[in-house]
Amino acid sequence: MREKIDARATFVALWCALLLLKAVIATRLSLFVDEAFYWQESRHLAWAYSDLPGLTAWLIRVGTTVFGEGTLALRMPFLLLASIAPWLVVRITAREFGEREGWVAGIAALLLPLAGSLGLMALPDTAMVVATLLCLDAGARLLRGVGYGAALQLAIGLAMGALSHYRFAAVIGVGVVALLLLPQGRQALRDPRLWIAIAFGAAAWTPLLAWNFENAEAGLRFQLVDRHPWAWQPGGAWFIAIQTLLATPLLFAALLWAGWRGLRDEREGVRFLALSGLLVVAGFFVLGFFADTERVSFHWPLPGLMALLPLLPVALLRWPRWLRGLTWAMAAVGLALVLGYYVLVSSPQLRAQTASLKWYPSNFAGWVELADVVGEVKAGMPEGTRIVADNFKIGAELGFALDDPSIEVLEHPVNRAHGRAPQLRLWGLEARGGTDRGDDPVLLVVGASEIEYKHLLLRYHALCRRFGPLPPPRTVSVDHGRTRFLLFALGARQAAVPDEACTLPAMAWFDSPLQDERVGRSFGVTGWAFKDGVGIERVEVTVDGEVVATARYGGDRAYVAEYWKISTDEAHPGVGFEARVELPPGRGGSRWLGLRLHGRDGSMESWPEQRIVVEGD
Repeated sequence: MREKIDARATFVALWCALLLLKAVIATRLSLFVDEAFYWQESRHLAWAYSDLPGLTAWLIRVGTTVFGEGTLALRMPFLLLASIAPWLVVRITAREFGEREGWVAGIAALLLPLAGSLGLMALPDTAMVVATLLCLDAGARLLRGVGYGAALQLAIGLAMGALSHYRFAAVIGVGVVALLLLPQGRQALRDPRLWIAIAFGAAAWTPLLAWNFENAEAGLRFQLVDRHPWAWQPGGAWFIAIQTLLATPLLFAALLWAGWRGLRDEREGVRFLALSGLLVVAGFFVLGFFADTERVSFHWPLPGLMALLPLLPVALLRWPRWLRGLTWAMAAVGLALVLGYYVLVSSPQLRAQTASLKWYPSNFAGWVELADVVGEVKAGMPEGTRIVADNFKIGAELGFALDDPSIEVLEHPVNRAHGRAPQLRLWGLEARGGTDRGDDPVLLVVGASEIEYKHLLLRYHALCRRFGPLPPPRTVSVDHGRTRFLLFALGARQAAVPDEACTLPAMAWFDSPLQDERVGRSFGVTGWAFKDGVGIERVEVTVDGEVVATARYGGDRAYVAEYWKISTDEAHPGVGFEARVELPPGRGGSRWLGLRLHGRDGSMESWPEQRIVVEGD
């Protein structure tokens, strides 16, 4: 009894503390780009959208209607929904194994890093996990005997899952297989009440299927065909390593072992949970060898891990005491690291320190700064100026910041890569040609860091053909330029111009020193720069934003013109620069090397900085 009370007290205290901590982080954390687009969907309410069924947008609309505007209000329904998940784990476990084991499994649900951080962002996985647990609970109850209550709960869970994400179809498939493999499951499937629940859940897919039927199966093609290579990828083997890290090694091993033990349990409810969890995890593991590797997929197996949690407490009892303690400690550290990552991302000062790293959180960065500058620039433009965004990310994030869900968005590879282009067209927000703006002034916002560098000049030329010669841009450089936006204040529409007449933003590159290279207080800087349409007048070198040298410009770089074949800068091949930097004592350590590029049209652009290490004092 004492152990049961201690476990319950620990669970309740941890649940309260975690909910409060996530609410604080959610208040400070900038919207992830997908969240911003779901907010935009919530301002265009519908039964389904090109990327998702309707539930995520509906929850966001409820949050902003009930709790007001702001990131916490938007995320509040997801925080509250996620707080239900551990209690469902407690309920399932207590029924199958006992009350104390229920509280222990609930603690594990809170400490499992992906589950513990669930609801921190307004994403469809929250509703999908809760729907999965509702279905698992109902399924285990139905194996004991079909009743109206369990059938109703199953119907609710199936409907919630169908309205949350396409991926829930995998959960349904696994659940059906698990029931068919169990004698009592096959018996339950003979009961008409169960089929009524299944029919209700199937009906919830109707809006999504209707949307696809009306839109040439655009959503299904993206989810099942376009985003996946469907070819063997050896990199799928990283799945186990990534899941091991995300779930923490010992807890992940314990969950898999608990599932394996559960397969041999005499109780069919336990075997049902083991089958459901292991089949989901194994299924996504196999899928990883053939599916999308460009976008984040590490969260896909979470429903399977949640299904295995009720089996964990009994399995852990067979481990030595010291190993159990280490398992809990590692899980707690893993959760702290995940939440710490969000704290880092929400702090501009801490986030800027990651600018030179591969895992820099670009989808969280720069939106507040961009919105401030856009508001300032637009205030200085004529009344009636329209904002046109380069891609859906900018359009959605600016829409949230400016409370304008109808910002036009240009055609962009990113829109197609994330399945958002069909939805933008349906809303009438995909700008074409010169945006058909007549003589209306336009503030064009371009994400210069969103395009691969090798394609950036091509993008600039496409913009010039669409809008005419581009004026000198207002640059918004965030985190040492790792996130970079260009704002173009465009007046009346101009006639189309040939590429050779285009005035474009500058392009540049450091040949030396390299990223993270160690240098002395005296070091050389070489590279190249050009600006189509007007050319470069001079290049200044900066360290930590301070000009420290003016480079000699005009060196021969024939390979630059050979690579950038479409460049029209008449200075080619003389676009190289070199400079000598002399830093005073006391400037040692990690520094940020940058450029200021002055065009012959009087423009000045700051180029993204790169980190170097200055040795000495």
